[in-house]
Amino acid sequence: MIIYSEPNTVSDLPIIDIGPSFSKNKTDRAEVAKNIGRACKETGFFYISNHGVDQNLIDETFAQANRFFDQPKGWKEKWKKKGGSNGYEPLETQRLDNESPRDIKESFNFTLGNIPGTSGYKSNIWPKNFPEFRGQLEAYKIAVWKAGLQVSRLISLSLGMSFKHFDSTFSQQKSPLRILRYPPQPKNTQYNQLGCGAHTDWGWITLLSQDMTGGLEVEKASGEWVRVEPVPGTFVVNLGDIMLRWTNAKYHSSLHRVMNNYSGINRHSIVLFFNHSHDTHVECLPSCLSAEEKPIFLPCTAGEHSAQRYKESR
Repeated sequence: MIIYSEPNTVSDLPIIDIGPSFSKNKTDRAEVAKNIGRACKETGFFYISNHGVDQNLIDETFAQANRFFDQPKGWKEKWKKKGGSNGYEPLETQRLDNESPRDIKESFNFTLGNIPGTSGYKSNIWPKNFPEFRGQLEAYKIAVWKAGLQVSRLISLSLGMSFKHFDSTFSQQKSPLRILRYPPQPKNTQYNQLGCGAHTDWGWITLLSQDMTGGLEVEKASGEWVRVEPVPGTFVVNLGDIMLRWTNAKYHSSLHRVMNNYSGINRHSIVLFFNHSHDTHVECLPSCLSAEEKPIFLPCTAGEHSAQRYKESR
């Protein structure tokens, strides 16, 4: 259990303009990759701007998410997750800090491009007679996926690899998209019960769009917790634990959490977990291992890693 204490400061996470990286100019790409590499080493958290995703698309997706969560509890629970499926998760379903009470959030999850019979397949459950919802979420994911691919390519450059070194590892990607609602923190919560308990993400990178409510907090390398304030026009990007395996822990995966304890209104966010295909073999990159070093982590597949982390969060 990681005991909560309210942060006193706001983060100074860098805002990285990735617009120049879409140019074919290798110098422009290299400069952006350098800035991303620095952020990956320091906290594993940063904002990206000029990412290519239209703001109207983002706004409309938030509107559809609000529309879904505003429906009656009984209606939403018709679309609950079943076994290993995607779908709706009610309040207090997940526990991301293993020793703390369950999280005060509700969510809806889906996976685009699912192929039955492939590793990591999870069926989607979509609400019936709920027009525009599915199409809007799918359009959002396609757009943000492209931004995630660009960031992944820049991370590859920052690690001394080719621009498209990791592209093949995303070919049968099972990256879920999740919309979330965090109600204002209730007064009668259990001890150390948060909107989202302190945790690291499991996969490659995460792209977060958050409303202007606030509530996201991240632990710096010093151990200090700071608030990650919303910045209009940006995504928050953070690294997952798979990145530690690839880089021998040279790139950082930070603890983060959500505490909606001062806004008095619902907080909404949309998260894309941009992950490898489940069968991807993961081990330390040669560029991250000097002659004097040994790998910290044993090789594994991305699917083995995520399956273990999922079990731990139930």
